[in-house]
Amino acid sequence: MARTVGSHGEKTEAAIREAAVDLIARYGYEAVSMRQLATEVGVQAAALYRYFPTKEELLFTLMREHMEQLIDSWQSVAQPAAPAKVCLAAFVRNHIRFHIERRRSTHVSNMELRSLSPDRLTAILRLRTAYEKELRQILREGAAAGAFAVEDAALTAMAIIQMITGVIVWFRPDERLSVDEVADKYHVMTMRLVGAREHAEDNDVHAFDEFRAG
Repeated sequence: MARTVGSHGEKTEAAIREAAVDLIARYGYEAVSMRQLATEVGVQAAALYRYFPTKEELLFTLMREHMEQLIDSWQSVAQPAAPAKVCLAAFVRNHIRFHIERRRSTHVSNMELRSLSPDRLTAILRLRTAYEKELRQILREGAAAGAFAVEDAALTAMAIIQMITGVIVWFRPDERLSVDEVADKYHVMTMRLVGAREHAEDNDVHAFDEFRAG
């Protein structure tokens, strides 16, 4: 059933974005038409173009904002002065929570890079690189301090990102593990991956929450 929205521009634009994420996540970018999206939102198709001149512009906006929000989320909890093990624990937990809360948006951002034009693809990849650079820096600092056994920070960072993003594929909130329990278990696996001497028994497993609480 089509959803109807008021005439307020911000509400309409928000409804367009929400419906677009849902439809693209379910059917894929190529299979979703602007007319279908307009029907889902409850507006005339011509109204969509006042907000997004093209379908690709809409997709690019969704993907750019996803990455910007992810970067902002990390920056809001990052503690550059903390030990590398604490920083890595915080990174893993924040990443998992962010993506579980935005499962459909994450799916769109991961699966539809192929649908972007070269310039827009480059813009999204730059944001991804900026985010991954934060993790690489944590790994390098940990290796330099002797806390991690990491020979290739870039490759290790890629492996960690793939592992902790993959949580959205299988996680269901009504199953046996909570978000925090999943984050704890992935923290253990991450510490093993980087060759940390100690794992989840450390106090740093909950450091993210402690830092966030102030």
